[in-house]
Amino acid sequence: MLTVSKLSTTPVRGLALQHPGRIELEEHGVVDDRRYTLLADGRIFDGTKFGPLVRVSARLEHDPERLTLTFPSGEVVTGEVALGEPIHSVIYDRRFTARGVIGPWADALSAHAGRPLQLIRSERLPGERDRNPVSIVSEASVEELARQGNEGRPLDARRFRMLIQVAAARPHQEDEWIGSEVRIGHAVVRVTRPDSRCVITTQDPDTGRRDFPTLHAIKAYRGMREGRRIDFGVYADVVTPGSVAVGDEVAPIG
Repeated sequence: MLTVSKLSTTPVRGLALQHPGRIELEEHGVVDDRRYTLLADGRIFDGTKFGPLVRVSARLEHDPERLTLTFPSGEVVTGEVALGEPIHSVIYDRRFTARGVIGPWADALSAHAGRPLQLIRSERLPGERDRNPVSIVSEASVEELARQGNEGRPLDARRFRMLIQVAAARPHQEDEWIGSEVRIGHAVVRVTRPDSRCVITTQDPDTGRRDFPTLHAIKAYRGMREGRRIDFGVYADVVTPGSVAVGDEVAPIG
């Protein structure tokens, strides 16, 4: 039986991952997952631009909404979130409504990254999408990558920063679900397309330093899609909202 082996989220895109035991999938995926985004000169700023962002952890609380950042130095920056006027942002060709975040977090992250940054919070309005809501990878796919490109030495699946990790699958079995619905816990998703990977997968998930030629290794045994895309794992949309917990069954429908 296929099961959920790990869940990975973060309130601020590019920062350290958290691993809750349970999530609630809604139209936009997990409501608070990657709700906040960093911009530099109006463009997304994440681990592809500065790997050590991953050394900063974020915690988001509600009623009132409160954001806390913990830096590798031990510095903690926290406070209630205040928002500016609505703006329209475009990230990875998706246009959505967001608000600038007023408070100490952007300055602290700017100091960490060594350049001026802006922090925004997506509104996630009906009909808008600022990201792919669900991403899935199997443990077997990561193990196969290690066998093919790392002489069998283990690779940390967190480098792929996927929402849902699946145990007991065959290598790249998730690719077979493209175009199909899959029940995961109490939710149903429709797998839409392969996940085209980027340089962030070459980085150690704890330090952000490049430690493995992930893209080269995937290309060597899986080739490239459309002559330029290096795929690993899949994206999905939420068909039926519901809770998903570690240990829940993952079952393709039909």
